[in-house]
Amino acid sequence: MKPPIRHSILLVDDHPMMRRGMRQLLELEEDLEVVGEAGHGQEALDMVGQLQPELILLDNNMPQMNGLQTLKRLRELNFTGKILIFTVSDSEDDIRDAMRLDADGYLLKDMEPELLIQSIRDALQGSLVVSPTLTRILAQALRSPHTSSQVDLTDRERQVLKTISAGHSNKVIGRKLGITEGTVKVHVKNLLHKLGLRSRVEAAVWAMEHLR
Repeated sequence: MKPPIRHSILLVDDHPMMRRGMRQLLELEEDLEVVGEAGHGQEALDMVGQLQPELILLDNNMPQMNGLQTLKRLRELNFTGKILIFTVSDSEDDIRDAMRLDADGYLLKDMEPELLIQSIRDALQGSLVVSPTLTRILAQALRSPHTSSQVDLTDRERQVLKTISAGHSNKVIGRKLGITEGTVKVHVKNLLHKLGLRSRVEAAVWAMEHLR
């Protein structure tokens, strides 16, 4: 029997006790491996190139360079791995900014350990993950004057939107819907324009709120 694939994780938090606890929790799982720890944002930036983690669990409330600033710099440096903000803050502004900076999720530190582990696995599979208590706050934070539930979407656009909210790539969406990847890109572009949103992450959140 083949051993499970181990997914590499970088922990970024300025509290050593929190990092230690997270490492102990994650390393109980056969498919998750902590490959490094950083105590602040700049240290994380210095480590990413060498470690190439698949996922970064990133605290927001850190001195000098907070989590959102670190997230922005990581994306500017073309880091393509998953980044989850892991924080005590349920501030609407922080949630909105995290999504618009292309975070793959926003999790609160008071969530149950089992749910945290599942959220990490879901994010690694491409899903947008948020703490259950934040879904409505997140949808409200990302809502614009153009994003009411009355937006006129075609049946195909609704199908594409539902698959976006499931975290699927354009290639997978095309395969599921029997259309080309190029056609999916056109639909995504049109959807963002209609909804007045900037990214597919925001579209996924809109879908969580409005598509049942």
